[in-house]
Amino acid sequence: MDIENYILDKKKIIDRTLDRYLPSCSLKPQIIHRAMRYSVFPGGKRIRPIFAVAGFEACGGKGNSIIPVACGIELAHSYTLVHDDMPCMDDDNFRRGKKTCHKKYGEDIALLTGDGLLTLAFQVIAESGSIEAVKEIAKAVGTRGTIGGQVADILAQGSRLKAQRKHIEYINLNKTATLFEVAVKSGGIIKGASELEINALSNFGRHIGLTFQLLDDIKDKDGYVKLYGEKRTKEKAELLARKAKNYLKIFGKRVDRLSELADLILNSAPN
Repeated sequence: MDIENYILDKKKIIDRTLDRYLPSCSLKPQIIHRAMRYSVFPGGKRIRPIFAVAGFEACGGKGNSIIPVACGIELAHSYTLVHDDMPCMDDDNFRRGKKTCHKKYGEDIALLTGDGLLTLAFQVIAESGSIEAVKEIAKAVGTRGTIGGQVADILAQGSRLKAQRKHIEYINLNKTATLFEVAVKSGGIIKGASELEINALSNFGRHIGLTFQLLDDIKDKDGYVKLYGEKRTKEKAELLARKAKNYLKIFGKRVDRLSELADLILNSAPN
């Protein structure tokens, strides 16, 4: 199976499972459940949960025991998007070709939608039975992770911080790369991989997450591109991707999928 078909196959499994996890639109209060589903479907390529699955397989994992964690990570990611789009943050009107949640349902419901998605994420992740996975994902989406990165991004608006390399790197690491890192790492945790293997997955995920963000900067003409230009940003992204793949050498051929996903990100920056 080539990488595109692999992604489609895993995406179908993840989407079917997310559909089961998300409350029905007929359940009261209907508006919040409609908003939650609106924010999750249709999604992108589900690249973060697919990285979790590929990390699990790289450690020799088989079956679907990783799926609750993979779906929880996608729900947590969806929460960050709902809140990130709101007027008090990035103030975006559209995402994935349709109105953002707050434009469709109002700011109050959008705020609660994000809360609902994050709460459901941990309910779902808990089904894995792994306290370690719960702890690591909670840290990744907390103030030492995506929330911390979002705070730094807010503080940088209209200030000299926006032009500081270290500040941009902090935002990229925490707002974007940390969620990639914990996704891949969670695959190893659920499989019961060795500390050496989990550390390798963490380093791979962090570097590929940074690669993803730099390519997003190129698309948006923002962040690193404003400091160093498009050429140097692309070169740095390529270097990070090479470093990411180097961390996978300890796994042998079992990491073919992770390596192919890294190449796909470098070549097309999937969402």
